[in-house]
Amino acid sequence: MPNYDYHCTSCGYTEEISQRMIENALTKCPNCGKETFERAITGGAGVLYKGEGWYVTDYSKKSSGGKDKDSAIPATPTTSAVPSSPAPIAPPTPLPAAKPENKSTES
Repeated sequence: MPNYDYHCTSCGYTEEISQRMIENALTKCPNCGKETFERAITGGAGVLYKGEGWYVTDYSKKSSGGKDKDSAIPATPTTSAVPSSPAPIAPPTPLPAAKPENKSTES
């Protein structure tokens, strides 16, 4: 059932009421008793995503059961995986020079 916001134009009382869509709008204010209770027009809540999120790749996997256990980050980092000094980088190897093509002008 959808929730509707109601507002009384006499006393200013507001309330959110759950009603069926086929029910008529309420007109009598529960606070002051006058017939000035109107359904307020709101933008609605829209779509709310909660939790870890949704990704395009979620449905591309054949297995179900959540995240891959192989891609999980360990709880405590290990120091043996971190190198103590960076590896030296070798200079780039020069490419051989291109040879000119032999074009003969014999007829």
